[in-house]
Amino acid sequence: MVTINWKQEVEKHKDDLLRDLQSLISIKSVLDEEHATVEAPLGERVKEALDFMLELGKKDGFKAKNVDNLAGHLECGDGEELLGILCHVDVVPEGDGWTVNPFGGEIQDGKIFGRGAIDDKGPTMAAYYAMKIVKELSTTFHKRVRMIIGTDEESDWRCVDRYFQTEEMPSIGFAPDADFPIIFAEKGIADFDVVMAKEAKENESEAEINVHSFESGRRYNMVPDYAKAIVAVNGGQTALLQRYSDFVREHQLDGRYYIDGGMLVFEMIGASAHGMEPDLGKNAGLYLAEFLAEENLDSQAARFFQLASECFFKDSRGKALNIKYRDEITGDLTVNVGKLSYTKEDGGRFGLNMRYPVTFPFEEKKSSLVKELKSRGFRIENLSNSLPHHVNRNDPFIQTLASVYEEQTGEKAELLAIGGGTYARSLKTGVAYGALFPGRADVAHQKNEYMFIEDLLKATAIYAQAIWELAVKQ
Repeated sequence: MVTINWKQEVEKHKDDLLRDLQSLISIKSVLDEEHATVEAPLGERVKEALDFMLELGKKDGFKAKNVDNLAGHLECGDGEELLGILCHVDVVPEGDGWTVNPFGGEIQDGKIFGRGAIDDKGPTMAAYYAMKIVKELSTTFHKRVRMIIGTDEESDWRCVDRYFQTEEMPSIGFAPDADFPIIFAEKGIADFDVVMAKEAKENESEAEINVHSFESGRRYNMVPDYAKAIVAVNGGQTALLQRYSDFVREHQLDGRYYIDGGMLVFEMIGASAHGMEPDLGKNAGLYLAEFLAEENLDSQAARFFQLASECFFKDSRGKALNIKYRDEITGDLTVNVGKLSYTKEDGGRFGLNMRYPVTFPFEEKKSSLVKELKSRGFRIENLSNSLPHHVNRNDPFIQTLASVYEEQTGEKAELLAIGGGTYARSLKTGVAYGALFPGRADVAHQKNEYMFIEDLLKATAIYAQAIWELAVKQ
């Protein structure tokens, strides 16, 4: 019987692992459709990150395949069955307020910093080196092992959608893109826009403030950390500015104002967070909207900011919209207002990211929501829906992963349910497996994102043993 000290094997590769991770972090692989080409359908830097991983795999002797520059895979081993490891190399925009280079891969105080360090470039490199270590230790497999590399996980999942149109579906698999020990259930995720229906006559004449534009947020699945409003003030400007200063101070925010071209500009700085738990951030858009909702606005703007105040401000559970729901498997429904925009010419819209429990009656609640919004002069557009996912907790696959985790950490492998969506939901028998350890702060999508190097190495050891147990050991 082969006995392998997985932590020692990982330590041998530590320097190379960190070097390759720094190189991957240095690639600003943020979705860039504005400059998309046939060769780089999601942007040149996203394609560069995919190419980096595929070239790394080729150099180390893996079978590599690029699927329409949207996804790819690296494979080793033999056998009819396929173990999938589903990762992604795209990242969300860096946002503001970093004290280190977001694409520097800097190492300080036992951490590696950079956008993607924990979501998902660090875990991806850990899984890659786990495969590499197993491949070096064994020439005999009873399953093939395939790392599937996506490039659009943070947006619309066009990568895995395209990939599985032509490529083999793994019989089992895990995504190193969430929390340890094991995530066996994931909420459903619906993105949609709530759009203001324009009215024929909107009164501006009696308003003290006419809102010309308002903008906040870049992604449905991020809590916006910046908001900007441009308004025309018809009187009482000094008092208005004092109220704004008081509001900012009361809510412990950072805000400023200035005059530009005769217009008054308000800016608000909040705190970004992952959209799966909006309460971990401070939504700059909703705070600025709440301030404006209390002012005497032109009637069109008033309708927009009233909805923001009544239905979204400090209400991440959908209570005001009558969609509040929870179950014992996956917990609360959450609503993140990731995008807010308004102009005098086009009216306003909210971009929502709703994460709903496994047992949530989606169609019934959607009909109710449509009626509620219609009564307020709004409608739903651009709805996309990723269904909930969960695997039976007694599945042998889960039991193997649990055993490995417990052996490597000495801790109980509790099964978890999350609001986040991982590639695991692409598989019938798929789970999320790390790489954030219990007790660690979740800094995904936040400024100064990092991963502890100790955790990176520990995760690599866990993944290596899991691959060995699932695909090599007889």
